Amino acid sequence: MNDAASILVIILGAFLAIFLFLAVILVILLIQVSRKISAITDSVQHTTEQVENVVAGVSKVTSPLLIGKLILKQIKKSSSK
Repeated sequence: MNDAASILVIILGAFLAIFLFLAVILVILLIQVSRKISAITDSVQHTTEQVENVVAGVSKVTSPLLIGKLILKQIKKSSSK
């Protein structure tokens, strides 16, 4: 090989090593970010389940209260006539 080709091979090899090193770092960072996103989604899922449970509990309580209010209102209307 002539001198220009060997210099070009050395330069390309150096750039390839640099890009390979940067790719490894990028993969490590992406793995860390995906783990954090997974933890956040687990937390959000837990929170939504808790809110769902609270809403279900409130709906169980409010339905009888509303029916009771309506019945009481009708009784008051009929007794006032």
